[in-house]
Amino acid sequence: MLVFPTFMTKIMKGKIITGTVTGIEPYGVFVSCDDYYTGLIHISEISHGYVKNINDFVKIGDIISVEVLDVDEELGHLKLSIKNIDYKKKFVKRKKINETSLGFRSLEYKLPIWIEEYLKNSKND
Repeated sequence: MLVFPTFMTKIMKGKIITGTVTGIEPYGVFVSCDDYYTGLIHISEISHGYVKNINDFVKIGDIISVEVLDVDEELGHLKLSIKNIDYKKKFVKRKKINETSLGFRSLEYKLPIWIEEYLKNSKND
């Protein structure tokens, strides 16, 4: 019986997950899905039409959505597809929060005021 480490989530057949394109060959696209799973999108699973050049669909480093067709738990390999989904959704990168020089001092100053206002309002209710 295969036991999954606690940090790893099990990827299941039929799910749509996010992965990063790590390699492109004439027969398909290699995708890294997390620290454990890697997958292949066979050329036949890229489009319903004829695929002349895989590079017309994806580039190395692209973050794409993929549909899981099959899972090999022992090896951590996935058979993937993009032909039935919107695989190039725009993924928004989160901005880094810049810390101010005040740090938590503004909270230290405002918290007693907010508590007093809350208590005053809750007594009125």
